[in-house]
Amino acid sequence: MSDFYQTGAIATLHRLGKPNVQRLENELREFADETPIALVLPCHVKELGSRALRLIVRELKNVTYLKQVVIGIDGANRPTEFQRARAFFNQLPQPHALVWNDGPRLRRLYEQLEEAELSAGQAGKGRNVWICFGYVLASQQARMVAVHDCDIITYSRELLARLCYPVAHPSLAFDFCKGYYARVSDKLNGRVMRLMVTPILRALKTILGTHPFLVYMDTFRYPLAGEFSLDIDLVRRLRIPYDWALEVGVLSEVFRNVAPRAICQSELCENYDHKHQELSPRDPEKGLNKMATDISKSLFRRMAAEGIKLDSGLLNTLLSAYVRQAEDTLRFYSADSAINGLHFPRHEEEKAVTTFVRSIQMAGKSFLDDPLWSPLISNWNRVQSALPDFLDELKRAVQLDNA
Repeated sequence: MSDFYQTGAIATLHRLGKPNVQRLENELREFADETPIALVLPCHVKELGSRALRLIVRELKNVTYLKQVVIGIDGANRPTEFQRARAFFNQLPQPHALVWNDGPRLRRLYEQLEEAELSAGQAGKGRNVWICFGYVLASQQARMVAVHDCDIITYSRELLARLCYPVAHPSLAFDFCKGYYARVSDKLNGRVMRLMVTPILRALKTILGTHPFLVYMDTFRYPLAGEFSLDIDLVRRLRIPYDWALEVGVLSEVFRNVAPRAICQSELCENYDHKHQELSPRDPEKGLNKMATDISKSLFRRMAAEGIKLDSGLLNTLLSAYVRQAEDTLRFYSADSAINGLHFPRHEEEKAVTTFVRSIQMAGKSFLDDPLWSPLISNWNRVQSALPDFLDELKRAVQLDNA
């Protein structure tokens, strides 16, 4: 059982007592009459047939409150690969459509965006989610959207229900919900969140004080969770980053666009596990090393946009403050592991902190070299203004690919 502590910055919706998924789903079916729900699944062709995705599809077959499911397919360079994806997802009983990101029709649309100086950036999860949002808008069937990953090996219908409920409920008045959960096996997982994101946020608070943005970010129990839901009007306004900082970038955009009282985080499940990334300490373009660099750059850009002056002196101070915070955090997690009988690989944890120091250093240098660079894709309001027919063309392209 979870605690019921509220941080005060945003609402935290806990998972208390024995879960009653049937009650949640019954209410969601009622809510869906007024607020139809779309589910977006960003998927890579390599995930087709995986144990995680088979479980997800098996669970989704029994979900009756979804109006539509939109699956973004990355990495399908050949028509046979896309057809394999279509055959796999045809198991779903809900109305569903696959967005073939590497197909000729979508490639032409991405080129059209480039010509209009509205680049959607490099292929990846961020661009995948963004174009799927565009299709949800174009199809005009949903009033809210939920997003979750396709590599969750502990997936259950409860996770989706608890993710959708806060935004779908007509009386709760939430426009955005972020999922959170524990990530535990025989040890504590989630190294980037535990050893990089939380320590860097708290290090920044020791230097800059309780800035509203830092307080807001530190309020989220798992800011790197890939699960979130949002109102359709917010879908139009959000700018989605195409790099590895999708989750932090989305939270930053929500901070800019939504009042705190309309933001919540919901505990989705007892435990969560998915595909684990390598640390890649020697390659800054791979694994958790790359993720930590992109997340740090995202934080620096948002802080600058909030009027915080970032110079080499502050960034050097941040490195020292981060190391101190990370060392304290290691001690806390060591104690937490000990009392729960978990394995605590101290050397691996220390190595991760050393890697993240280099990631933050590289991100700081990159920001100072070009403080205006941004991986944020234009929001859909701007795309519609510049290219009024683009959403209709996107809808037609997806329908032809699925025909």
